[in-house]
Amino acid sequence: MTALLKAEDVRVTFEIHRRGAMPWAKALKLHAVNGVSFELNAGETLGIVGESGCGKSTLARSIIRMVPATGTVRWNDETDLLSLSPKAMMRYRNDIQMIFQDPLASLNPRMQVGDIIAEPLKTHDRSLSSKEVRARVEEMMRLVGLLPNQINRYPHEFSGGQCQRIGIARALIVKPKLIICDEPVSALDVSIQAQVINLLMDLQRDLGLALMFIAHDLSVVKHISTRVMVLYLGQVMEIAPSVDLYASPQHPYTQALLSAVPIPDPEIERNKRFLPIEGDLPSPLNPPSGCVFRTRCPRATELCAREEPKLRPAGDHAAQQVACHYPGPAKPEELEAAV
Repeated sequence: MTALLKAEDVRVTFEIHRRGAMPWAKALKLHAVNGVSFELNAGETLGIVGESGCGKSTLARSIIRMVPATGTVRWNDETDLLSLSPKAMMRYRNDIQMIFQDPLASLNPRMQVGDIIAEPLKTHDRSLSSKEVRARVEEMMRLVGLLPNQINRYPHEFSGGQCQRIGIARALIVKPKLIICDEPVSALDVSIQAQVINLLMDLQRDLGLALMFIAHDLSVVKHISTRVMVLYLGQVMEIAPSVDLYASPQHPYTQALLSAVPIPDPEIERNKRFLPIEGDLPSPLNPPSGCVFRTRCPRATELCAREEPKLRPAGDHAAQQVACHYPGPAKPEELEAAV
């Protein structure tokens, strides 16, 4: 099966100029995304999780060329999106759209909702008449649960959940094959989150969409994702089918993240072991040698400081890959030290 999107060794580096430094002083290198590789098939959802500052949003923006990146991102196993000129990239904008984190901030407050949703259509398909554009906009509004008679309203007249539906309609209007969702429900109430998530899943099933879903809430990621990729300091720690990763996480970082997910059963929640992550996230300007997680890992040894672990199959599970010298379930001594 040909992958819809195949990323290989994607890297995003920013130059940081120190305040007060001489103009000729060498800039510091911040490696926001450091050698990330993954595949995404049509109709699949790849969940991307990790702490704030681990490179999730930067990775998403690099794929649609909002930030410069190196490596390769192949579309349908043919075109390398990162090698295209801005003009050549325009023909692929129809296929890849993005939903942003803040519903209101991503909408122009001076534009009516109909114009906001129609804007991509007017950019990428200028052959349509104004009547055809309006018909497409009204159809899309119905599809995402908005009333067509709201077409002349402004964003401030809608709730947060409705604004996110407007953002979804804007992304869908050009009939993309892939939608990148950058924490699309983090600014919404829990009940509205469920509505938006269910809407995305319904649209995915009906339209055959592929999704990249970035979130901090691992319970939401579990609900929507086919596979999950765990990032830490710009690198992949573990990637696996959602069922396998949640049932048997192999990397200590993944285990710590999952132990923090609340369980709705009070008895289970009260008796579960919480695996804390000691220390602070290292600076990406000066990452640790070897394994970037070693400074906070209970299993770290001299090997971890000396040699960077590569992604490899976790035991007999070829689909579950982990970047760790000592993968496996949490050890008894780790559980004894758990809260």
